[in-house]
Amino acid sequence: MWICVAPIWVLPEHFALLSAHGVRRVVALSSTSRFTKDDSSDLQERSVAHRLAEAEARLQAWAEDHGVEWVILRPTLIYGHGQDKNIAELARFIQRFGFFPLLGEAIGARQPVHAEDVALACLKGLHCAAAANRAYNISGGETLPYREMVRRVFAALHLRPRLFAIPLVAFKSVVSLLRLLPRYRHWSGSMAERMNRDLVFDHTDAARDLGFSPRPFLLGQNDLPR
Repeated sequence: MWICVAPIWVLPEHFALLSAHGVRRVVALSSTSRFTKDDSSDLQERSVAHRLAEAEARLQAWAEDHGVEWVILRPTLIYGHGQDKNIAELARFIQRFGFFPLLGEAIGARQPVHAEDVALACLKGLHCAAAANRAYNISGGETLPYREMVRRVFAALHLRPRLFAIPLVAFKSVVSLLRLLPRYRHWSGSMAERMNRDLVFDHTDAARDLGFSPRPFLLGQNDLPR
């Protein structure tokens, strides 16, 4: 049995290795980005969504051809231990600049999921008979507006929230400047466009089959950048 936590699109490169080791089940992490970014205004993000979908299909086809069971887990916005590229990046931005820009009301719903809850789902996926040859969306235990999510990052940093609503054109200009810095090279204007979109996924199936019971979005000091 194998767990793949690398980008799922690298997994096909290792199919021969898996066969050589006689693997009987593969648990692979994909992402709900395959759905949320498939219509993005950013070409690179659409490419990510396409690669995720294609990699899932390749894993399923290979596994079925070789008598291998597969389990695909699609987390929402992962955070935890200050090493993620989601909440930790928001925190670093706030620490550096002391504010955070928002597009409009920024009321799109989010479901941050802790890395430890994702890891536990992976382990459950190895041994759960009901999970064989199934894909699961795994979301966080709390749904909250984007704006509130950012507020909680400020609170965890013991800072007064400084949120500024700016027009999309201005936001894209800010992002263009930030992308000159290596840390923010993956940011895009489409991130702002999604701030007012609900990115919500039901994890009822994962709860039923894997006992998935994610925590609410409560940031501890260990979840912040060091």
